[in-house]
Amino acid sequence: MAVGVILRSFTRALSQLGDSRFRRVVLLGVGLSLALLIAATAGFAYLVEWVTPEDAWLPVLGEVNWLDDLLSWGALLLLMILSVFLMVPVASAISSMFLDDVADAVEEVHYPQLPPAHRIGLGDSIRDTVNFLGVLIGANLLALILYLLFAPAALFIFWGLNGFLLGREYFTLAALRRHDRAEAKRLRRRHAGTIWMAGVLMAVPLSVPLINLLVPILGAATFTHLYHSLVPRSGAANLRYPQR
Repeated sequence: MAVGVILRSFTRALSQLGDSRFRRVVLLGVGLSLALLIAATAGFAYLVEWVTPEDAWLPVLGEVNWLDDLLSWGALLLLMILSVFLMVPVASAISSMFLDDVADAVEEVHYPQLPPAHRIGLGDSIRDTVNFLGVLIGANLLALILYLLFAPAALFIFWGLNGFLLGREYFTLAALRRHDRAEAKRLRRRHAGTIWMAGVLMAVPLSVPLINLLVPILGAATFTHLYHSLVPRSGAANLRYPQR
């Protein structure tokens, strides 16, 4: 039964990918991420050039006047390489700040009988996003040990770990729109197995370049459907503006 509910939630999310509000969140995430990475690269290159003297004395080579150019271009190249790996988590983090729009679009189309949900404030959204990104990066850095020790199973460990984290985050996001944090946590514990399985389904696309940029959108939409499938409709409607 749980698998059927998960797949139904996922296919409904996929069917709405053409929604303009979904595209807006994707474009905002990617566009702001590119702007941030370009600004960071330019700023870091300028900083390196500023702190590096035009003329320097090196052993064997003697006086050189090209060291600042070398370090500036080296820093630029390094940040360009790092940006390839940073693009996905940064874009996902920025997109996460706009996921209320995705959940609103889902509920407007599929659950129009419900009263308006409580939208998460920008401050809370930024705080939750930063916390989640920190946990996500930290957990995966620690898991590198397991990836190395159990290399043949590394991909499955990646899916299992990130599935747990993504499921926890996106279900909480959906539940907080209609419940307080204590109730959202209780619901998350009650449906932990189903939430984890759905999270693994979200973690699989993380392994696919470009497709992984859609994970925040798919996650928010899928777990909005999943929440409404797991929680009685009357219970979801009763708490219109929960105290948090």
